[in-house]
Amino acid sequence: MNQATMSAANDNLIVAIDLGSSKTVVLVAEITGNGLRYRGHGVSESRGSRKGVIVDLERAVASIQKAVEQAENSAGAPVERAIVGIGGAHVRGVNSQGGISLGLKAREISRDEIRQAVEKARAIPLPADREVLHLLPQEFVLDEQSGIHDPLGMMATRLEVRVHILTAASSAVQNVVTAVNRAGVEVQDTVYEPLACADSVLRNDEREVGVCLADIGAGSTEMIVFHEGAVAHTAVIPIGGDHFTSDLTVGLATPGVEAEKIKRTYGNAVVTLIPEGNEVEVPSVGDRPSRMVQQRFVGEILEPRARELFEMMRVNLRQAGMLDLCAGGCVLSGGGTRLAGILDVAESTLRRPVRVSWPTPMAKMPRTLAEPEFATVLGMAMYWHRARIARGMQEDRWSSKFKAWFARKGA
Repeated sequence: MNQATMSAANDNLIVAIDLGSSKTVVLVAEITGNGLRYRGHGVSESRGSRKGVIVDLERAVASIQKAVEQAENSAGAPVERAIVGIGGAHVRGVNSQGGISLGLKAREISRDEIRQAVEKARAIPLPADREVLHLLPQEFVLDEQSGIHDPLGMMATRLEVRVHILTAASSAVQNVVTAVNRAGVEVQDTVYEPLACADSVLRNDEREVGVCLADIGAGSTEMIVFHEGAVAHTAVIPIGGDHFTSDLTVGLATPGVEAEKIKRTYGNAVVTLIPEGNEVEVPSVGDRPSRMVQQRFVGEILEPRARELFEMMRVNLRQAGMLDLCAGGCVLSGGGTRLAGILDVAESTLRRPVRVSWPTPMAKMPRTLAEPEFATVLGMAMYWHRARIARGMQEDRWSSKFKAWFARKGA
């Protein structure tokens, strides 16, 4: 295969990289006439990333390189460019509104005027160390008439736009980009991970009626609320799967690796769901022998942490005025959903219907990827594919600067 043919073939590939707190995942998908088709993937243990932030650059690079090498071998193609996920507590979202007056007499709205209104909404004061990650339109308002998705060509005297602006710490984003670049991969774009995750787990009717997606990762839980098809709220709760493991490590006086095994095998977030009398062998630290403890004791350690997580979610949603908008309830994603009983705790605490999500599979994808912990990386590929299609569809109508913004409209 010559260089030109290889380049054309690679243009049909989408590579997504998810740098999680527990693992780094690289997914390679191929664009076909029928959508996306799985080509390969690689997974390595995360060493230098914690809660969405690079804490050890060299170890993070090594982790990415290992996952990339696996993905290349699996896909039978080189990984040269990728879309990379951004997450963590440093990402913050805010709703903003801006508009322009078109004069005393109603006139037709042009794309330049739409751009001016968007720029007004975007013009919020930002500290020097923060950057805009996404500008997500919610709706346009024409002469106080709301709910308009595309005002081009319509008549009005005033044009306003409501947007959700996601900002991130510039240093945190740059460190992620640097780590991926040093691993030999060019970063095509960055995407907020819960926004991408939504592409693989949420249904259109849920986005319309109102839903909260909670991605329970190892280091934190990231939330994104959709209402009337648009992003209405984003937040990060500083509790993830690792906190449950740490509680067991302390409460059972056992090594962290053993605590993780016990959590996965015997853990339950609802004590009363554990049969009385069941016992679990718990390895001790040092040279001390293992001992037997009641399985319910494991649940007594895990249940308070689970209730704390969902209580913090409920408070966050209520304070933001979002709880009543989530008529479609809550969708849970991420590796943290594997804890037995977590659905029961979520429903009883949030007092909303809750379901655990399973990512939409793509053609030829192995069943091992059809798990909640791979929803984000799968969603990233789907998000990027949809954005490319949206950019192409708008080619004749929008300037290049505005196209990039508009491509995220359906996200």
